[in-house]
Amino acid sequence: METGGFSELVIAGETGDGGEAVALARRLLPDVLVTDAALPRMDGAEVARAVVAARLPVRVLVLTAHDSDQQLIEMIGAGATGYLCKDAPPEELVAAIRAVAAGGAVISPQVLARALPRFAAALSTPDDTAVTADLRALTGREREVLLHVARGHTNAEIAEALQVSETTVKTHVGHMLAKLRLRDRTQAVVLAYEIGLVKPGT
Repeated sequence: METGGFSELVIAGETGDGGEAVALARRLLPDVLVTDAALPRMDGAEVARAVVAARLPVRVLVLTAHDSDQQLIEMIGAGATGYLCKDAPPEELVAAIRAVAAGGAVISPQVLARALPRFAAALSTPDDTAVTADLRALTGREREVLLHVARGHTNAEIAEALQVSETTVKTHVGHMLAKLRLRDRTQAVVLAYEIGLVKPGT
């Protein structure tokens, strides 16, 4: 993978094998592991699951040539925090890497918009009544944070927008996820789009 002139990116390692990618992640502990959805030995979902199972401080961004709904669901379920099409322009890829490294979640908007109808069942989202009750449990600030997270904003960007510290943002994110009974920011993104809090492109 070439950095294409983006000097702030440092490639710690490179391989075309899923199993070796996990081994490199264990050894090098990069901020972000960028993986193809289809690799020898272990595919992108298996790589993400292995990284999560090992409790590595590494976030997984998956690139795919086939943006199927089922594949997206599988990647999110496996623990990936980013999902982009391979034909995304370099600037979009770099922005995604930055966002994921900073704790954000990134999903190609066109893929997410098409896949939304399938997420409720696939991710075992609570029923509408339960979701509504959970949303009502959020404070005004936690709801603001949810909207920012859904738009892919990092903790630093949210802190700047809300004029609070990043530590405060992290606290709000943690409370928001707990109240909504979500595992991570990626599921928060999906939920926000699914129930119409935000819409693709906004």
